[in-house]
Amino acid sequence: MRAPVFATANGLLTTDPLTNYLAAPAGHPDTTPFGISMLERIEAAPKDAILGLGEAFKADPRSEKINLSVGVYQDEHGKTPLLECVKEAERRLAANPTTKSYLPISGLPEYCKATAELAFGAGNEPLVSKRVAWAQTPGGTGALRVSADFIAANLPNSTVWMSEPTWPNHPQIFNAAGIATKTYPYFDAPNNSLNLAGMLAAIEKMAAGDVILLHGCCHNPTGIDPTAAEWKQIADAVFARGVMPLLDFAYQGFGDGLEEDAVGLKAFSRPGAELMVCSSYSKNFGLYRERVGALFVVTSTAAAAASVQTQIDKVIRSNYSNPPAHGGEVVATILRDPELRKQWEGEVTTMRNRINDMRHALVEALAAQGVPGDYSFMTRQRGMFSFSGLTKEQVEALRSEYAIYIVGSGRINVAGLTPANIERVAQCIGEVVGQTVAK
Repeated sequence: MRAPVFATANGLLTTDPLTNYLAAPAGHPDTTPFGISMLERIEAAPKDAILGLGEAFKADPRSEKINLSVGVYQDEHGKTPLLECVKEAERRLAANPTTKSYLPISGLPEYCKATAELAFGAGNEPLVSKRVAWAQTPGGTGALRVSADFIAANLPNSTVWMSEPTWPNHPQIFNAAGIATKTYPYFDAPNNSLNLAGMLAAIEKMAAGDVILLHGCCHNPTGIDPTAAEWKQIADAVFARGVMPLLDFAYQGFGDGLEEDAVGLKAFSRPGAELMVCSSYSKNFGLYRERVGALFVVTSTAAAAASVQTQIDKVIRSNYSNPPAHGGEVVATILRDPELRKQWEGEVTTMRNRINDMRHALVEALAAQGVPGDYSFMTRQRGMFSFSGLTKEQVEALRSEYAIYIVGSGRINVAGLTPANIERVAQCIGEVVGQTVAK
């Protein structure tokens, strides 16, 4: 076997890496004992806008610190609970182990069917007509990335439109798949409401064949959702323009209820209509670390669904090949058992009620503290998040001066509030808002 040849920074070639290293100019940043480095000049990527705050929170030594940044549900004790229905499902699965062999590329069939029925409704026309291709994915993020790769491969000239603002990871996911992205108006800041007119005007300018990314419920970060009538207007405009709807459906049950939160999805679920849905079960099943999600692609015919299924499988095969089993088995066990399903629905109701209670309690606490401004708009928002209206400077002051962590956009995770910390949060918000008013 020939000895490998190494190059030094001055162009000398030898077969000895140590000789190369010693011969290189002093202090040369790209030289290692094994030749010219290919990795030395790679720059560190910026920290994730949201998860990076979680790391900073953990490193903060202040005992009074409060984390209202990362989108994780917490109970009244500040803990992320393991649902009782999940414990029972896991007990049953552990008592009757079967295999650790691979799942199909598209995942556990009974999981896909059960989650599709949860999203669309068991008797919904696309399911009855077999117009739905599907896949179990590693979380909602995995579903979004599979959808992005599917779009890149099969709708290569499409631009994906997303709301302004949106979840910060949305543009990163689609840009990483090589897809162009643009934004459409969504938030009416002066009125803390939906900018429906601006949204509809933007849809009118989208090109036929483009894709519009919509939040199915509990919009992240604003918490502002369209009404049923507004959803119909949006769906009418999207279909009239020849645009493909893609719904990110990550919080079903955390807004007004499991059925009520699907009103937007069902506005698009029309006979013969095409749409895509990315679902997550991190929040409503408390299975964050299990990475449990699903992608549903509704086509115009059953034959088209069969073809689309092969393309979804192709995308997955070259990515993660097939999904992990455990989280999907837990969700399928719960949804397919009437007793566990009822228990789960009750636990989702408990989580939703606590979030809504904390939302109203925060508004009351801000008023009691005499914080300048009217924060009653927060009670009209839905889901885990509230777009507080706090500026970046106020958010930074909350973190640096009071150890309260909020996303830079002013998004508050309402589920991070507890009876023990809500008064302090309101007091500190009052301090930073008061400082701004005083200036």
